[in-house]
Amino acid sequence: MNRRIKIVAVGLAVLLAAGAAGPALATDDGPARTGGAREAAALTGTAMLARPAGDKVTVSFDAHLDAEDNDNPLNAHGTFRFSHYVGDWGGKAEARVDCLITGGKVAVVSGVITKADRDLKAAVGKRVGVSVHDLGGQDRLGYSWAALGLPQETPDNLPKCISSAPFEKTEPGSGTFRVLPWEPRR
Repeated sequence: MNRRIKIVAVGLAVLLAAGAAGPALATDDGPARTGGAREAAALTGTAMLARPAGDKVTVSFDAHLDAEDNDNPLNAHGTFRFSHYVGDWGGKAEARVDCLITGGKVAVVSGVITKADRDLKAAVGKRVGVSVHDLGGQDRLGYSWAALGLPQETPDNLPKCISSAPFEKTEPGSGTFRVLPWEPRR
């Protein structure tokens, strides 16, 4: 083995050893993992919806199910945010995640709205659900209020992890969502 190859091999070994004991590492199959254990499921990222009528809709996710909670998607945690503005109407809201289920590149997350402004203030305390299909570029998104009216009109008894099919497309180049598939124990 020549000297250059030996130096590269030693460098890789050092990096791999440091990574095994070091901080969280991003992986190709999803968000960060720590100590070698992959989290059970995740939905992350930000994108704008493709709305030709001029609506400005942005959605962001930071939802996770830890490895030790693999058998209970109701232990998911994190937040998701959305904003919707059209003309003089609009507002933004943030929800605390209370359920996350993913399968392949599709995710359904729900949460209770904890903060909202402007025309969404009445939605605080309401549970809403959102679905995502991670297509690696122009993703798709759906939401519980597609069938139920605005988030503030959501019934008080909306179950956890309920949403519509991901029927809307994201604006190309506006961002992307990443779904880490859940692998429930059988």
